[in-house]
Amino acid sequence: MFDGLHKAFSNAAKSLGEKELNEKDIKDILFELEISLLESDVAGEVIDSIKSDLKEKLIGSKVDKNEIEKFVKDNFISSISSLFDNVGDIDIFEKIDEKKKQNQPFLIVFVGINGTGKTTSLAKFASLLQEKKYSVVIAAADTFRAGAIEQLREHANRLNLKLVAQNYESDPAAVARDAVLYAKSHKTDCVLIDTAGRMQTSKNLMEQIEKITKVVNPDMTIFVGDSLAGNDTVNQAREFYKYVKFDGSILTKSDADAKGGAALSIVKVTSTPVLYLGTGQEYSDLKHFDKNIFLETVFGSLNDVKIEKIDASAPEPEPTPEPTPEPEPTPEPISDDPFYGIKDNEIAKYSDLFDIPPPESDAEAIKLGNKIRQWLKDGKPKPGESKVISFNDEEEIHKQDKEEESKKKRGLFGRFKK
Repeated sequence: MFDGLHKAFSNAAKSLGEKELNEKDIKDILFELEISLLESDVAGEVIDSIKSDLKEKLIGSKVDKNEIEKFVKDNFISSISSLFDNVGDIDIFEKIDEKKKQNQPFLIVFVGINGTGKTTSLAKFASLLQEKKYSVVIAAADTFRAGAIEQLREHANRLNLKLVAQNYESDPAAVARDAVLYAKSHKTDCVLIDTAGRMQTSKNLMEQIEKITKVVNPDMTIFVGDSLAGNDTVNQAREFYKYVKFDGSILTKSDADAKGGAALSIVKVTSTPVLYLGTGQEYSDLKHFDKNIFLETVFGSLNDVKIEKIDASAPEPEPTPEPTPEPEPTPEPISDDPFYGIKDNEIAKYSDLFDIPPPESDAEAIKLGNKIRQWLKDGKPKPGESKVISFNDEEEIHKQDKEEESKKKRGLFGRFKK
């Protein structure tokens, strides 16, 4: 599953890890990432959020060159993890138990268009409720699609559940109301209401769903989308959410989803969680959506990644002002000679590499001696090379080109006495 997302993020992390980065390099690689994510059915809002997050963390950060790829991967994981954390999760069974204490049934309306697996997902969820020892009644409120009532009756017979139905073209809201009345009189724990698979572009049909929700006032509305439909599923979710503020989603056919962008996109555009994934044809093939399993599928093991969980209900902490850094003391030379301990050929090499003119004062000589000592400590990097990469120092990044143009052979500085 989700091979498209895996490749998109892996390629971006690898590309960023292989280059001497400046702002243009970052921009180019993020553009390539954007194209890959679009091909994986990730919505534009999600892409903008991921790109903005990563660019903000890269610009102004100092990262060891060998650690850039891991740094980028960790930031991808953190960004996507935050996306899921911001919408939270829903414990449906806890909510059902709360209604049971009030001797009231818990009402769930399933919405979505034809062909997404909505009716089958309802049956799978009914089976899950049975496993949890809840009693269930199903309402066949899809009185529009031919064969819809028969399909739901077949599921009800297999699961040995009560089905409330009327004739085709009956008022769907009346069917839903009858099911609720039955549940109250028989002390049934849950009512699952199937609705017609309505095209999200049909205003009249969408308004019928609004009517059902107004008549029965459900405790939860679940949108069912087809993972394989990609951006079309995202558009459906966006449009349904305008008419019916659903609480979460079930994504079907996730076992065959090679792209994986639908889960990210629906969470972002509706600010609601993905609740379950359909992973097969059996009643047991309905899996609770787990953020960490999703991240492991896309990025691999999370053992060495620290993921901070966001409490969406908690107030944002006040920003802590950064302390003013103390200026680093200039080390005093241990000899009157500012170049004490430095070989003449090392002074000559530094002068040659970095096009440094001879110092004109004792103060300049001391400063230059300290720079050469640091250069030796860093392993004698050539111009443009650095043990640590700073993404916000454009002057340093482009220094090599300038030095190559103006490099001239210079003699030794000799020794300067204080």
